[in-house]
Parts: sequence; C-alpha cells; structure tokens
Amino acid sequence: MSDDHESEGSEPAPLPVLTEPAEGVPPVITRESELDDCAAAIADGYGPVALDAERASGYRYGQAAYLVQVRREGSGTWLIDPVYLPDLTPLDRAIGTGEWILHAATQDLTCLADVGLRPRQIFDTELAARLIGLPRVGLAAVIERYLGISLAKEHSAVDWSTRPLPEPWLRYAALDVEVLTEVRNLMGIDLAEQGKSEWARQEFEALLSWRPAVKEDPWRRTSGLHKIRQPRVLATVRELWYERDHIARDRDTSPGRVIPDTALVEIALANPEAPGDLPRGHRAIQRSQRAWLEAVARARALPDDDLPPASVKSDGPPPQRSWANRDPVAAERLTDTRERLAVFAEEHTIPIENVCSPDPLRRVIWTPPAERSPEAFAESLAQLGVRPWQREIVAPLIAEAFAAHPDD
Repeated sequence: MSDDHESEGSEPAPLPVLTEPAEGVPPVITRESELDDCAAAIADGYGPVALDAERASGYRYGQAAYLVQVRREGSGTWLIDPVYLPDLTPLDRAIGTGEWILHAATQDLTCLADVGLRPRQIFDTELAARLIGLPRVGLAAVIERYLGISLAKEHSAVDWSTRPLPEPWLRYAALDVEVLTEVRNLMGIDLAEQGKSEWARQEFEALLSWRPAVKEDPWRRTSGLHKIRQPRVLATVRELWYERDHIARDRDTSPGRVIPDTALVEIALANPEAPGDLPRGHRAIQRSQRAWLEAVARARALPDDDLPPASVKSDGPPPQRSWANRDPVAAERLTDTRERLAVFAEEHTIPIENVCSPDPLRRVIWTPPAERSPEAFAESLAQLGVRPWQREIVAPLIAEAFAAHPDD
C-alpha cells in the first residue's frame, strides 16, 4: 500500500516561495505625470489599499521613506520614489476614505505622513496577528500562516536610499504588498470567529491618532551610560551626543555611522584637552577630533547648576522592584491583577500586554481612585489612553484584586 503522507519524524516539506509579483515588477514612478496615472488607477480600483514604505534606517539621518509601495485590486502594484516625488497628495486624494492595510503600522505612519499620505481607516496585519494570538507576527510568518507560502526577506535591511534601486530590491518591495489584501480578509474571518472584531476595530481606530513619543533627553539612551554617575561626565556625554547628532544631520547619515556610543563614552571618561588625549582605535574620533574636543570643552565650562542629574525622576510610580518595601499591599494587588490578566490572556489566546500595557496598569494600582469600583478604575484607565474594550476586561480584575487585598 502506498503512503503519500510524511513519515513520522520527517522534516516538513518546505513551503513554496513567493518570488515574483503576479504582474511582474512595476517600473518606479519618478514623474508627476506618472503619479497622476497611479492615482487615477488606484481611484478606479476596489477594496482596501495595501501600502508599505522602505526607509534607510541605519544608513541615513532620520526615518524618511525612500520607496512607497501601493496596491489595490483592479489597479495593480505601484512603486513610487518619494525622493523625486516628495508630495504624494494626489495619491492620498485617490485613496480617500478607503481602508489602508499596513503591517506594523507605527513603523510607517510617520514617514508616509511626511509625503502627504494620511489614513482614514487602517487594518494593521501585525496588530491583528497579536490579537488573534499567532505565535509569530512578522509579515513573513503571517503570510506563511494564512497562505502557506514563504516570503523572502533578504533585502529588508539594505540601504534604500541607493539610486538606482537594484531590480531584486524592487521585486522584494513589490512582494511586500502583493498578498496583503488576501491576508487581511482571512485575518478578518479569524477575528470575527474569535469574537475580537470590535477589539481590532478600536485598536485600528486608535492608530489614526497615533503619534511617535517625543523623547525627552534622548542622549540618556546612550549605550553604557548607566555606568556613569558623575554629573560632569554625564554632561560631557550629553554634549558629545548632540555634537554627533549635528554631524549626522549635516552628512545625512545615521548617528551610529558617525561614531558609536561606546566611543562617545570613552571620550567622556578620558576628558581630553588636546588631540593627543583622545582615545585611540576609532577612526571616527580622529576624523572629527576638533568637534569632540569642543564638545568636551563646553561640558567642562558648564557651571555646576547646569549639570544633569544622574537620573531623571519619573512622573509615574516607583520601580516595581521597590513596591514590596514601599507599599506591600500595592505590590500584592499588582501581582494579583497580573495573575488574573494572565488567565484571561491564556483563555483568549492574546498576549497579556495587548490586553493592557504595563504602564497604565501600574499607575492605576499605585495611585488608585478614591472609589474602588470597576467604573472608577475604568475611568482612571481611560484617562491613560486604555481603550474601551480593554477597560471592560481590566477594570473588574483590578477591583477584584483590591477587594482581595484591602487597605490595612
């Protein structure tokens, strides 16, 4: 008797690989007349619009888009070069109120807005994957899960500011939007079957008003800074960080390509006064030695009152590790709430952080409302941006934890 299925213990058959767009690789649009043709075709298409953007992260300063991909049923795939066409409002008008399909929307929304593209409706396939409870939420993994095909990602980290863009890169870019509509439709079915369509609707609606967080004191994210406690050395790192940022902006390159964080910290610790005092072994230090020495001199000249503190006091609750000593009851309430949330998350196959982010949960439990009812906790969570569907789940769990651990 023949046996066509895989033998026990054998490796699964490799998935077919998506290697070529259905209509071939489209030419890159670089002229306004071509953009008008694209906009007209998209307007004549039907259904949602799949979009993606390629940036030159790690190569260029900032997060500008260097290629925009758009696809709609009935109009095909279009590749647009925003270097030549920095204003894509004709395309924005053509899409109108149509639904955008994006994967990991927050990565692309800002750079797309910079070229005049702003959504009125969104379906985020990565966020949908999290709500559905998929173990892997990258685009390639999601496509494998729903379509049974593999998506090559060998060009995901290339320098998209390269001109002309190589044909293999353009093929990769076109494939990124090739099947998004089909995946979106299948995910919509799963969301409905799991009773999560309303959850997704609220999450996608929140993306329409999403803005990247403004980083206060961004220099404090310098790698290795946690080892430094002296205010004067911290001030030196700060001056060096901003000097590097200025150089990177002028050169239109990634700050890390100007000089790595480790070298900034080395310079700050060395506190050089002359070129011979600068650390050795970094070509970037020698290339811009005058700039680094001037930055160090600025920090050295600062009055003590202008030196940065070793740490910045947060406006939120203290670190969780100190809760047991500072407020044991609050620590018990947080642990209890998290345990209840973990049970809910497991039962509904959803990551616990998608039910409620850790920060608002800690804030409400550390500084609770006067009334300890689900309604009062829901109001407190609302003020922190927690969505209605999340509040309906989390507020009663917090109230239960407070009831189980009353004030002393």
